[in-house]
Amino acid sequence: MQKRKLGNSGLEVSALGFGCMGLNFLDGKGLDKKEAIKLLHNAVERGITFFDTAEAYGPYTNEELVGEALKPFRKDVVIATKFGCKDARPAVGLDSRPETIRAVTEASLKRLKTDYIDLLYQHRVDQNIPIEDVAGTVKDLIEEGKVKYFGLSEASAKTIRKAHSVQPVSALQSEYSLFWREPENEIIPTLEELGIGFVPFSPLGKGFLTGIINKKLEDVDRRNIIPRFSEENIKANMVLVEALSEIAQQKNITTGQLALAWLLAQKSWIAPIPGTTKLHRLEENIGSTDVVLTADELSKIDSTVNAITLLGDRYPEFLEKQIDR
Repeated sequence: MQKRKLGNSGLEVSALGFGCMGLNFLDGKGLDKKEAIKLLHNAVERGITFFDTAEAYGPYTNEELVGEALKPFRKDVVIATKFGCKDARPAVGLDSRPETIRAVTEASLKRLKTDYIDLLYQHRVDQNIPIEDVAGTVKDLIEEGKVKYFGLSEASAKTIRKAHSVQPVSALQSEYSLFWREPENEIIPTLEELGIGFVPFSPLGKGFLTGIINKKLEDVDRRNIIPRFSEENIKANMVLVEALSEIAQQKNITTGQLALAWLLAQKSWIAPIPGTTKLHRLEENIGSTDVVLTADELSKIDSTVNAITLLGDRYPEFLEKQIDR
């Protein structure tokens, strides 16, 4: 698989990463440990070197899983994890006090079975702690060799600039896809100006852009708390998937592959992290890295999507309050 550099930091990753959260934390139907480890090994064998986790996924169990699975390949992979949720639970609140960052980092190192974290993100911006203090703490951890690169997640352009002035930000992880294009307004231009890489999470619109979600979700599905995934909004937003499906069929690819190829075509320093629990979906996702979209095709996709108004917020109210504006 082709490699990409996340901005000017020198951090090189596979063009497509792997979002590990869903392996044992999302949608109410995760894999058992043996199956999850096998899938991660398959990802490495197919060229993926970039793996994303967080202490909040589980909490804690996802890091443990990723650490065990990737230990045999540690020198060949990039592991990203996150701090910043109070008691590792987003619903409880945020906590990016310097002493918490240090404690979380030490605990993550143990769970990940490693002596360094490649990319350490602040999971969400904590309005109670100056971002300069956060960046300074991570800078100290980098100087100590416990962390290699610093990242932010769902941060505003203003916050990115402040943090970057203290410790260079290597990557921003935020939601970006044909289902959510807000980063194009201010975030992407800021990242390009500062030389920061972009790691879109939910690049398939939390699965919606694959076309497999066309009815009410199961009660155990965690996406039920997201307004965009109400039964009514799923039905209304299917017009987007149907339109993209027509374009994908003309190229003999899946709608999901079209969505990922579109992201990869936006900037050379973008590395999406789709997640999956299925080998055939992993292979499908990887196939997107071979898809070449022409300027005319990209223009058609843009005009098609711009003509569609999507319904529903992307987060429930308690998570919306944690978004840095």
